[in-house]
Formats: sequence, C-alpha cells, structure tokens
Amino acid sequence: MRPILLLSWPFLIPFLANYFGIHMVLVSGQCQSDQQSLLLQMKNSFILSNHSVYPSTKLSQWSSHQSSDCCDWNGVRCDEAGHVIGLDLSREPIIGGLENATGLFNLQYLQSLNLGFTFLDGFQIPSRLGNLTNLTYLNLSQGGFAGKIPIEISSLTRLVTLDLSGRERSRGFSGRIEIPNLSLFLQNLTELRELHLDQVDLSASGTEWCKALSFLPNLQVLSLSGCDLSGPINHYLAKLRSLSVIRLHYNYGLSSGAEFLANLTNLKALDLSECGLQGKFPEKILQVPTLETLDLSINQLLQGSLPNFPKNSSLRNLILSGTGFSGTLPDSIGNLENLTRVEVRRCNFTGPIPPSMANLTQLFHMDFSSNHFSGRIPSLHKSRNLNYLDISFNNLSGGISSTFWEQLVNLNLVLLSHNLLNGSIPRSLFLLPNLEMLRLSNNQFENQLPELSNVSSSVLFDLDLSGNRLEGPVPISLFFELRNLDTLDLSSNKFSRLRLASSKPRVIPILKNQSQLSVLDISNNQISGEIPNWIWEVGSGNLRYLNLSHNLIVSLQEPC
Repeated sequence: MRPILLLSWPFLIPFLANYFGIHMVLVSGQCQSDQQSLLLQMKNSFILSNHSVYPSTKLSQWSSHQSSDCCDWNGVRCDEAGHVIGLDLSREPIIGGLENATGLFNLQYLQSLNLGFTFLDGFQIPSRLGNLTNLTYLNLSQGGFAGKIPIEISSLTRLVTLDLSGRERSRGFSGRIEIPNLSLFLQNLTELRELHLDQVDLSASGTEWCKALSFLPNLQVLSLSGCDLSGPINHYLAKLRSLSVIRLHYNYGLSSGAEFLANLTNLKALDLSECGLQGKFPEKILQVPTLETLDLSINQLLQGSLPNFPKNSSLRNLILSGTGFSGTLPDSIGNLENLTRVEVRRCNFTGPIPPSMANLTQLFHMDFSSNHFSGRIPSLHKSRNLNYLDISFNNLSGGISSTFWEQLVNLNLVLLSHNLLNGSIPRSLFLLPNLEMLRLSNNQFENQLPELSNVSSSVLFDLDLSGNRLEGPVPISLFFELRNLDTLDLSSNKFSRLRLASSKPRVIPILKNQSQLSVLDISNNQISGEIPNWIWEVGSGNLRYLNLSHNLIVSLQEPC
C-alpha cells in the first residue's frame, strides 16, 4: 500500500504559489467584535473640529453598523486574527478627548500609532499610552502638545520609531513639550532606530545629552532640531555606529568638536545649520563617501575650506551659506557627479569658479552669491536640470555668450547682478521657456538690447537691466512679447528713446537716471494710479517728447 502524504492547505498554498509564479498578498482577518467596540469607544471619546477647512477623512467614516468590518476602516490595520495592530489618525481634526480615550489605551495588540498633525493644542501627552506595550511605532508629532512628556513612554521597550516632535515656536504656538531627564527617558528604549524630538525642550540635560543618546546602540536617525541643546557634540555619539542621519539645526548653544563624525561609516545626512558653531570645521567630514547632505549654513563664526573631493563621493546637497568658509573652490568639485544643490552664499570664497563645474550634470540649484569670485563664468551647458542660478555680488567678468544658455531650458531664476560682466546681452536669454526672473543690474553690459520675437510664451515677470551701459532705442518687442512682465527696471543706462504707445504694459518701466532718453511714449495703455515724480527727471533735460495720454492715470504732479 502506497503511503499517503497529508498536506494541509496552508502548507500547499505557498508551495503552489511559488511553483506557478503566483503573486500572493496577505489579507488581514475580519475584525473581532471587541476590537471594533474599542475603536468606537475611542472615536466617541474624541472631540473633532467641525471646521470645514480640516474635515475628518477617517474617523467620520467609521460606522457602528453590524455588517461593518473595522479592519476595512480608513486608518485601521489588522493582523490575520482580526486584531487591530495599526492606527493612522494623522491629520484628523482631533481637538480634545485623547486623555479619556480608554478604548485606545486598551488596544493591547496595537503595534503602530500615528496621531501626528492633530490639533490637541496645550494638552499633555497621556501617560496611559504606556499601556500599549506592543508598540514599535509611535508618532505624536506636530500635535500641539505641551508640558512634560510622561516617563511612562519609556516603558515602551519595543519601540523602533519614536516621533514626539513639537510645533515650531515661530508659528505662534506658545506651548512646548519637555523631557526633564533625557537619560532616564531613553535608557530602556534600546531598540530605537529612529528618534525625532524636534522642538522638544531638552535644556534640562545640559551638556549631557550626547551621553544620554549612547543608550541607543541601534539608532540610525537622530533629529533634535530646536531643542535648546548646549555644549559640544562629543564622542558619545561615536558609539552609535549605525547613525546615518543627524539633524541638530537650530540649537544655538552647540559648540564644535565633531571631528569623530568622519568615522561614522553610514553617515548620509548631517544638518548643523544655525547652531552657533565656531572654530574650524573638519575637512574629513566633507570627504565621507556615504555623505549625501551637509548643511552648515548660518554659522557665521565657523571657519573652513573645501577639501579635494573623492570620485566616489555621494554628496547631493552642499549648503554652506552664511559661514566663514573661505579659500578657492577645488577643481575636484567636478567629481561630485551627484550634486544637485550647492549653496555658498555670503561666504568668503575667492578665485575663479572651476571649469570642472561643467561635469555636474545633476545640478539643480546653484547659489554662489555674495562672495569674491573672479574670472569668467564657466560653462554649465551639461547641467540641463539647472533651475536656479545666483552668482550675483561677485567680481566675475567677461561676456555671456548666446550658446551658454541654449541647453539650460529649465532655468527659472538667473541672478547675475553686481559683477563686472560686459558685452551684449544675448537674445537666447529671453528664449528660455521657464525663466521667470532675470536680473543683470550693475554690470558693464553695453550696446543695444536685442529685438525679441517668438518669445510671447515667455513667463518672465521680473526683468532688471539697470546700472549698465545699454544704449539706443528700447525695442518695442520687449513689451509686446514679454506680456507677463510685472517689474521692469531700465534705470541708469543710456537709452535714447522708448515708444510704448498701445503696447499695454502692466507697469511703468523704472527709468530713473536715463540721462540720454529723449523720447518717452507710454500712451494708450492701462497704466493706473499716480505717475512717479521721477518721470520729470528722465533725460536730464534732454527729454523732448513725453506722451502719457489715454491711460488711467489719477494724478500727475507738475515739474518743479
């Protein structure tokens, strides 16, 4: 007699699925009645805002009808046995009642709870959340809570992610949450991989906050912005070998001492902006091969220079604006092939912008303004994603050729003011389809403006050509084609005439200090309001023809 092989269906299903290539999706079980009762108790405990701007999209749809399966409710997740293991009530208009939500505190199988971005302004975090001992994920961020965070939260020893971030004080919210003893609070939460305590008052920890964090050996993401931290960033953080993200911005009492961060082999993001850092920043941190984002901005007393960048760099965002970084940019900046954002505004960099910048094909945002860069602007024609270019307030010289702009079709802002640029302004600049702001003021551009045609689809609304050596007539096409202009400054040039009759400009062009202007005609338009007094100073006595007729002008003062 042949042996009989007994296989149950639960055993056969994954075997057959694998054999026949069937994709399987595990479906949660039907909600158990006690779980549904607890959810409805919780819902009835909550006080919801009836403001139409913040309607409920989850709780309002929960039904007590017997045929309703709570595992199908929006924001609810169940396991196969029908136990509620996940609740996502983020952005629900809950304005009260959390402390009385007994149904919530009795959901003993709950593993994930998200009450982020609710409206519990001024309420304390309930201590009974400590009853939910199976939680691995707890998010109460931006909920408006105030007062001390209950120590009972520290009994949730299975937590992997904890986010108790408060609201930014600048938003007019006066309440704040605090942790009086960070060491005591964290010592049992050894499974944490992500800790977000932004805007939580940690000042009571003094300079011992790094030591308190050393209890968390598995930590990968640390976000403590605006926590009133003080003292050095010391070696205790070096014990957290898995750290990949460190955000400590807006802690104005921090000091330097971060050399050891270069030894964190998994480091991807480091934000120390607006921390009051002083001294010299370690170059080695900039060379960490895994580092993708470095933000040191608004640390005026922080000194440093850029090192030679390795070819295996992962750097995508380099933000040093408002620091004391100085020196020249290394040619190896061209090795940062992943770089999308570079900001060094208001630093002390000197010398030329390296030609190797042409290698940065992923570049999206470039702000080199308010430095001491000199020489010519390097070619950026390979940076076809470039959206923002600001190299104003430097000592850059030379011309800007027509071919320079042809490939940069995604440019939205071009700010080249206050340099030593010369030559003619190329027509190709006005052909950029997405350009909204173009500022070339206070340079040495000369000759006539180009005639514009076929640019009527331009979205350009802000054009500043003031403070140059432009001459001849202002082309009427400037107004016929650039129909979206809202601000136009042509002052301090050498234009000879401007005829705008029937061109329907939206604003009067700013023409101060136009000593050579002899003809100004802006008649038959829709210009409203008062005519500025400087209109009589245009041409410095050379103005022979002024026509403002057929507009909506309210008043025009006589010349002095």
